[in-house]
Amino acid sequence: MGNLQPVIFKSISELLKTLGLPKPMHPLVALVDYKDITVDTSQLGLGYLLNFYKISFKEHFAGQIRYGQGHYDFEEGGLSFTAPNQLIAAATEEKDYSGHTLLFHPDFIRNYPLGKQIARYGFFSYSVAEALYLSDKEKKIIFSVFDNIAMELDTNIDHFSQDVLISQIEVLLNYSNRFYSRQFITRKIVHNDLIAEMEAYLSEIFEPDKTLIEGLPAVQEIADHLKVSPRYLNDMLRSLTGQTTQQHIHNKLIEKAKDILSTSNLSIAEIAYSLGFEHPQSFNRLFKTKVKVSPLEFRQSFS
Repeated sequence: MGNLQPVIFKSISELLKTLGLPKPMHPLVALVDYKDITVDTSQLGLGYLLNFYKISFKEHFAGQIRYGQGHYDFEEGGLSFTAPNQLIAAATEEKDYSGHTLLFHPDFIRNYPLGKQIARYGFFSYSVAEALYLSDKEKKIIFSVFDNIAMELDTNIDHFSQDVLISQIEVLLNYSNRFYSRQFITRKIVHNDLIAEMEAYLSEIFEPDKTLIEGLPAVQEIADHLKVSPRYLNDMLRSLTGQTTQQHIHNKLIEKAKDILSTSNLSIAEIAYSLGFEHPQSFNRLFKTKVKVSPLEFRQSFS
């Protein structure tokens, strides 16, 4: 019977022991080959939390991955990224795959620039369904980085080991950034459907006669409606449209504000409140930033 609570792994050694693997060569970084795991991970019940980073490549894992309301078939496997303290579902049915998992503790990179910069790699906040699917050429590049890390871990640890390993992790992350940018473009049809759905949802929220009593919709609300992670939605939109989710929300808001300003006699303050602003000054500031004139000046241009 599975655990009622997620299992928390504070160290890489603890996780490897649970998976029936030998202790890592380095306590703060390890590369695991899936074929070496003999333990049934379904024993982990509701899943598990790691206090360290996890980058996994699963190959020959055929099936469907959900993108928003739709699904996308893939057979090439994918690269997925997990930051510390994210819940990972226990694998109960995923038996027929191979690949590697790179594990590294935040303490391993803490005193390096990567320790501060790793937050900018947004894919650590993506869901599993938003994995990176690699072309054959891209796979060779990623596998060569894994091979370099494996060779370094098999070498006696010396004064340069940490520098070399961290530089390889940075190479892996930078290539992943590049390949995700490519994926946003190559899956443009799927993502355009997602953008169209987002626009329809925003149009519904910003209907002409609707008052936004609860304020502007949050990025999380939009992402929840589309069934994608907020960071993935944001990065995808920025890649394809040049604008963030928040900017798309603001654009819709400005469209509605323009309609009200040009067709009604409501005061600027009344319009601001109807659009969910607590303070009219905030509305004035946003409108002027976007339109380059104040709401009052915009209205006067119609008279």
